[in-house]
Amino acid sequence: MIAPPTSVPTSIKFLQQPTSEAWVEQAIAHLDTVLLDHSHCERKAAGVALNLICRYPSNAQMVRKLTAIAQEELEHFEQVNQWLERKNILLAPLQPPPYGAALKAQVRRQEPERLLDSLLVSALIEARSHERLGLLAAHCPDSDLAQFYRGLMASEARHYGIYWTLAMTYCDRPAVNPRLEELAAVESQILSTLHPEPRVHS
Repeated sequence: MIAPPTSVPTSIKFLQQPTSEAWVEQAIAHLDTVLLDHSHCERKAAGVALNLICRYPSNAQMVRKLTAIAQEELEHFEQVNQWLERKNILLAPLQPPPYGAALKAQVRRQEPERLLDSLLVSALIEARSHERLGLLAAHCPDSDLAQFYRGLMASEARHYGIYWTLAMTYCDRPAVNPRLEELAAVESQILSTLHPEPRVHS
């Protein structure tokens, strides 16, 4: 039985339910797979930021903020890949869990709702990443890898704050938090059943 870590907050802003102990046990038992999936997650996160830049190029502040996020995500991608090399893990394709696709399906197709949902879904994913990297840092038996995860936590927290701030900047403010609560409920429901294959967001 894994005890709740004292170094990780019991609740993360925006998330309605904490990660289950079952996920922690699954992830720690399959760290190599989780590390490989982490590489894919960092690459996808950079792609999400770049896609938003391409879709909304006239939103100058958003372009500037997301350019910085994309650059940082690619730096993390490289850092995770260095860990893969260190552990002799090939950077190979990996079947994604249903998490990302299920959240993307919640994004409405019409503007301005599409922009709002895209930013809030990104905020939720970054918030969950922050929480789970903290759990990995607290429970990982490899002290160096645990320190690496711990070092990434601040970036994930900053990223989810930026996405939320952009939603407040470019979208109807009274609509932001109610929609965030709706999406957060879906996000927690997606994770309520542990995916059989270990992933960062499984």
